[in-house]
Amino acid sequence: MTSIKKMILAFTVLGASAAAQAADSNFAGLSYGLTSDKVSKSSLLNNNLGHPDSDGVIAKDSTFGVRFGQLNDQARYYATYEYVSGSHNGIKLRQQNLLGSYDMFLPVTSSTKLFGGATAGLVKMTQESPGFSRDSDIGYAVGVQAGVLQQVSQNTSVELGYRYLRSNASTEMSERGGSKQGSLNLDSSAQTYLSANYAF
Repeated sequence: MTSIKKMILAFTVLGASAAAQAADSNFAGLSYGLTSDKVSKSSLLNNNLGHPDSDGVIAKDSTFGVRFGQLNDQARYYATYEYVSGSHNGIKLRQQNLLGSYDMFLPVTSSTKLFGGATAGLVKMTQESPGFSRDSDIGYAVGVQAGVLQQVSQNTSVELGYRYLRSNASTEMSERGGSKQGSLNLDSSAQTYLSANYAF
């Protein structure tokens, strides 16, 4: 009976130790990146506005984000909010992302990991061009991300990443007090970003 008790105690201790190692830690982070969008135009907009360069509206524009989530040695999941805006050729767009992501880790050294994963969420695109009525739309977003994460201290890490999203957000352009000139459709977003994270 004593042997059985010792075995049970040993399994209990080992199980608790393994659970502690696999336990998730909360983390929060701030990110800065550069976003470029692919924005398609309706034929009506091309005809009325003379084929404006819509891909240049948000093109390597500064993007700011905040994230919260949980992680362990193998993976992490987190929610992100991001904001970016830009203007070009008389068109001004603002994009806001609310995303949920999951990443798997691949250790390279004791303090460096590669990561890769998938993202899904919502994108709100707002058209607020001078001389046009403000209009906005919320669409879906799905995509992938990858990068490298460097542990700086026990609780602090930095990462360099790249994310690509597909979206279906769309917005209209109508002259103030006038007729509809056409529509803009956000097809995809590509972003390179740097993030600082703190686990607690």
